Amino acid sequence: MLPAHSVTHLEAFMLRARRLVMTLSAVALAVCAGAATSATAVSARAGTHAGAGAGAQNHGFQDCPALSELPEGADPAKWRCEAMTAVGHLTLGRVDVPIERPLAITFAEGTDDGEFRQVFGAMAAAPLRVRGTPLSITPRYGGYSDFQSDDERRGELDLTFRISGPGVPPGCSIGSEADPVHLMLRETDPPEVVTPVPLVVAFGVEDSRFEAPRVSGCGRLGAVLDKVLGLPSPVGGNSIELDARVAMRSYGDEVEQSGPGTRS
Repeated sequence: MLPAHSVTHLEAFMLRARRLVMTLSAVALAVCAGAATSATAVSARAGTHAGAGAGAQNHGFQDCPALSELPEGADPAKWRCEAMTAVGHLTLGRVDVPIERPLAITFAEGTDDGEFRQVFGAMAAAPLRVRGTPLSITPRYGGYSDFQSDDERRGELDLTFRISGPGVPPGCSIGSEADPVHLMLRETDPPEVVTPVPLVVAFGVEDSRFEAPRVSGCGRLGAVLDKVLGLPSPVGGNSIELDARVAMRSYGDEVEQSGPGTRS
């Protein structure tokens, strides 16, 4: 009979092995499902755009940066919080999924000594199931954003995508803060006022000219996940399309209540 500690170690090893086998099986599933995924994606993308306007609810201002997070001495009347929600469609390598549950981003923008400034608030998103595999990916803020629009783009945003599934270690993701997915979002539909108070505008953006890096922080599963997900993926193999709504509120409107953000 094996000592008790040896039995415990053996059971733990067998559990890890079973999880690894389940993940490896995703490779075969992904290859077999490839043709079906491509066909399904066309109809899914059409359905996403048809229902995007109704699905993009106002996120609210609870995650706005607090007044104390604005530049020192900032005039609240010259700053506003923007709360964006968006649905759409994402393609990263072999990943091709609709974004049906709105992702939400909040940030503050204004002027400080005549210079345009921004302060990021928060980002929240639901996991996206990768068809034909037991995996999900969750968009996360990648450490950089610039939402000042110009003639070239509507804004820029760095993302990483947390990977979850059987046997996938914590911290495993597509990209990292050192090597994120960098989006330069271009306008596809011009802004349209939805409501005047609070001011809410709707618009469309997309980017199909970005690279998708290898997975990061995935240990021995890294090579397997890269193969399953089709990573790294060059320019031309990736895209994101978003139907967005942005609600805006001035910090000056709420200065007596410590600003539009309730975040401490």
